[in-house]
Amino acid sequence: MFAFEVRERAARARTGVFHTPHGSVETPMFMPVATRASVRGVHPEALGRVGARILLANTYHLALRPGSALVRELGGLHRFMGWDGPMLTDSGGYQVFSLEPLRTVDEGGATFRSVVDGANVRFTPEIVMQTQRELGADVVMAFDHCPSDPTNREGVTSATERTHRWLARCVRDWRDAGGEASGQALFGIVQGGTFEDLRRASVQAVTEHDLPGYAIGGVSVGEDRTAMLAAVEAAAPFLPEARPRYLMGVGLPLDFLDAVERGIDLFDCVTPTRHGRHHQAFTWRGRINLRNQVWQRDPAPLEEDCDCPACSRFSRAYLRHLSLSGEMLAGVLLTLHNLRFFFRLMQEIRTAIRENSLAALRSRVERAHARASE
Repeated sequence: MFAFEVRERAARARTGVFHTPHGSVETPMFMPVATRASVRGVHPEALGRVGARILLANTYHLALRPGSALVRELGGLHRFMGWDGPMLTDSGGYQVFSLEPLRTVDEGGATFRSVVDGANVRFTPEIVMQTQRELGADVVMAFDHCPSDPTNREGVTSATERTHRWLARCVRDWRDAGGEASGQALFGIVQGGTFEDLRRASVQAVTEHDLPGYAIGGVSVGEDRTAMLAAVEAAAPFLPEARPRYLMGVGLPLDFLDAVERGIDLFDCVTPTRHGRHHQAFTWRGRINLRNQVWQRDPAPLEEDCDCPACSRFSRAYLRHLSLSGEMLAGVLLTLHNLRFFFRLMQEIRTAIRENSLAALRSRVERAHARASE
């Protein structure tokens, strides 16, 4: 039901195929974020047309509204949101980090003050696994404790050890429910902050469970780029070769190349959609701001060779007009363009691995995206 096969290699970088009950995913691959069962402003059919193959939804937010029991009653997350491809649900562990003022953590789990109505909401490893079963995603994430400060050794040690104990409970619950035969693959999450020894110890503890896949969490949470790369370097090469490796919450073009070169297969981030809603477009000339006056009379598309709905039909001048006018269509079109750019980049990365030309691709990406937006 679930399988991962490595196809080609270039040093530690690799292409592969991840097979799931709802289809296969070529890797490396980017997963758009559908936090509340929707990629903002984008119809599921349009997602498929621009290249999306697997989406990520958030357990915490869907548990609050509409509730996982209702989603199950209505046929599961795929039917509920009209997406036929593979789906991954995050566990709520990131909200342990991002909603720190609204939560308390103890050995049993985490208690949140709901962002919907202020009520207390309890998350434990068992509750998280049950919630993800009701949502019905293909890949479900273990409940983890993402530390609030990745550079505080005492806090990171405590959170990482708790993550391991919570993982054991998630694994037990998942296996009691049938394991992979239930139609869901459980991924464990490596923590450890910016500390190499804690990352290595976390890899050892998490991989002892022999799970269908593994993720590296607790990166891109405020640490600098050097520290993020060190965390990936300390973990990725030691994860099992025959399992997909997922770097959580990372989503800039240079980050992708850095991670792929260290053996990462899957990514997610709100970057392309959030930037699209804020009038920013990713292109091979760099990131551009459509509100800038330089585009006022520009009749060209965002990218001459891009086949997305924005570039196929509209000019930079028109997109600037929509952005300045506050038209909803601006965010929709720029989101579609950014997603298409990300998926084209993933295709180029896969091609470069096959052709052993990642260095040339890196130079091209660095020229375009190592400077500020226009």
